[in-house]
Amino acid sequence: MVSRITIIKIKKPSQKEVNRDLQWFSESFGLFGERDKEKSCFRVFIELLKAARFGRPLTSDQIAFKSHLTRATVIHHLNKLNQSGLVLKQKNLYILRAENLENVTLEIKKDLLGMFQDLEDMARELDEELGLIKRTKSDSRTLSD
Repeated sequence: MVSRITIIKIKKPSQKEVNRDLQWFSESFGLFGERDKEKSCFRVFIELLKAARFGRPLTSDQIAFKSHLTRATVIHHLNKLNQSGLVLKQKNLYILRAENLENVTLEIKKDLLGMFQDLEDMARELDEELGLIKRTKSDSRTLSD
């Protein structure tokens, strides 16, 4: 499975206000693109948040109706949210990955740590194969030699 997780460092809002905080959270996960002038991805995300309060998954048709978006637009954004790890698809139903945003964030953090561990392991193997790290005390050659 291919995942695309986008994390954007954005200054956290100085004043607490739930809508502003939700937008900051969403923007930090890269949910808003330059082309998304209507913030349709955010609107889809909000509908999923509302449904999470009751533990109810939604169909794309339900989300389209509630968010006043076309089903095609909703499916596009649901695929993006699914690929980023924020949302799970179960048959034709969509739900937040965990019961609340904190747990969703913790699950994504675990994913990222696992990906970084894989990258570190591969980097170590490549360094050894390319002679970028010392294998023994007698073999200290690197690519720059």
